[in-house]
Amino acid sequence: MKIVLSLEYDGCGYYGWQRQPDHLSVQSQLETALSGVAGRQIQVTAAGRTDTGVHALCQVVHFETNVKRPLNAWVRGANALLPDDISVLSASEVGGDFHARFSAIERTYLYYLLSRPSRPGIYHGKAGWVHYSLDLEKMQAAAEFLTGEHDFSAFRSSECQAKTATRQLIKLDIHQNQQFFIFEFCANAFLHHMVRNILGGLVYVGRGKYPPEWMQTLLARRDRTLAAPTFSPDGLYLSGVKYDARWGLPVFNVIRPLVAI
Repeated sequence: MKIVLSLEYDGCGYYGWQRQPDHLSVQSQLETALSGVAGRQIQVTAAGRTDTGVHALCQVVHFETNVKRPLNAWVRGANALLPDDISVLSASEVGGDFHARFSAIERTYLYYLLSRPSRPGIYHGKAGWVHYSLDLEKMQAAAEFLTGEHDFSAFRSSECQAKTATRQLIKLDIHQNQQFFIFEFCANAFLHHMVRNILGGLVYVGRGKYPPEWMQTLLARRDRTLAAPTFSPDGLYLSGVKYDARWGLPVFNVIRPLVAI
């Protein structure tokens, strides 16, 4: 059987999603819990690898097993063995050719950014922070230059292993709710650090360091050294993964504000 799970997690205590020999990861915690349910080793594959400190409202994974369990046993059994900051939300059975990563057609990330003079307390690790004010309209104007299919070389990490930097950014919406700015990124796929690098550029525009047209210049120059530094991971959440309806899976998409925003 091939089982698909959705899960949420707080990334503050982990060195990212991917299993690592010397560091605690979300993947290793989930695999340990699922192996306990199955009574044998389980390995999972995720829709996307989140970095150190990055959270997930709706990560999607798949695994294969010959062990038969009711679907709700994978949810409740894993949650009984997982730490409190990781929770399995749902389980589905799917055809053998499904792949959590390669079958995904869209991914959505949210970034919550607090703009105020004092650093976050309650939202420490859960939201990014700048101590200065930001111009929403200028950032929205800058975002318009980024949507569509582009070469995002100026916004990829030097460690990125993708064969091409061309991606289709389907949506980049920015909203303000009092002192919080909420950024929604939706693309067919993302490069390593792409969201955080774009966010750094938008913040530069929002504080008045560059005009909105600067983003268009960065796209054209394709030079990472000309762009803004990589922004903090604290407020970044993987919030949705979209699959073709033929798989018969539930909608894996969670768009919601942080508590009290």
